[in-house]
Amino acid sequence: MLYIALPDHQVRHLPFYLAMEEYVARHVESNDCFFMWQVEPTVIFGRNQLIENEVNLPFCRRHHIQTYRRKSGGGCVYADMNNMMFSYITADEQVGFTFNRYINMIVLMLQRLGVDASPSGRNDVMIGNRKVSGNAFYKIPGHSIVHGTMLYDTDMLNMVGSITPPGEKLMSKGIKSVHQRVTFLKDYLNISLPEFKDFVQRQLCNESLTLSEADVRQIEQMEQEYLSDEFIYGKNPRYTLVKKRRIDNVGQLEARIEVKNGIIKSVNLMGDFFLIGDLDNALLHKLKDVPLEPGAISRILPDRIDDIILNLMKTDFIELLTE
Repeated sequence: MLYIALPDHQVRHLPFYLAMEEYVARHVESNDCFFMWQVEPTVIFGRNQLIENEVNLPFCRRHHIQTYRRKSGGGCVYADMNNMMFSYITADEQVGFTFNRYINMIVLMLQRLGVDASPSGRNDVMIGNRKVSGNAFYKIPGHSIVHGTMLYDTDMLNMVGSITPPGEKLMSKGIKSVHQRVTFLKDYLNISLPEFKDFVQRQLCNESLTLSEADVRQIEQMEQEYLSDEFIYGKNPRYTLVKKRRIDNVGQLEARIEVKNGIIKSVNLMGDFFLIGDLDNALLHKLKDVPLEPGAISRILPDRIDDIILNLMKTDFIELLTE
């Protein structure tokens, strides 16, 4: 696998690295590429999440924590200079196969360090019953991009405070709860974070490529999309109905439905699900001017929608909208 390096050691804003993933996918001729990166305190939320639902914006402003959206699905995560972010770009559009291959590759790498790591659920790497890495993916034509966290260490107060609703009682409970659900690599290793980074690169990659200054300038141009308020905050119109449901192996879904005289006028779908198809054209736009009742919705939708949202069955989606 090819390791992608930058020509300097500058720490950039998170959107630069998201743009770098896209640039590598579109311009680097290699079947498999990988790179690691770190950012100053930042919250990253998924493509289909509503920022007000996921991020404690007042806390982030007080603590100078940046907030950005990514193009992949999944949930909201916190990152800082004490943990690592991994990016894997492959010329393979078989999402399930690619995702499993990446997760297993990371698990094997940790096992070679003597860490008892294992894959879990749809996107996590665990040590025992606690998470050390969460991951997400998205596709562009001809390539799949997987990225995720690796918790060597982190600031627990910032992690919990930035993605927990305001309130001191919730904060104290949140820190205790997160401690029970996540763990840090530093507690299992006798090597420093720089040494861990060196080990990861040696284990996963057998060659490297350093991007040029011209490459960096093109990435910075692509970065502008991620920095725009429209991309970060999206549009949050009012809806008549709000339906929420957690579905096993799919994630948390929130449907906001505008209805007039029993007829659907628009649907916006948010949550930490994984999107693998055209959500708007292949699914949501089909619901416009359809009666809000199970039979009518069933007739208008395709039989398979798990090729649009990973693992989502048509019956579960209809129940979300109409129950």
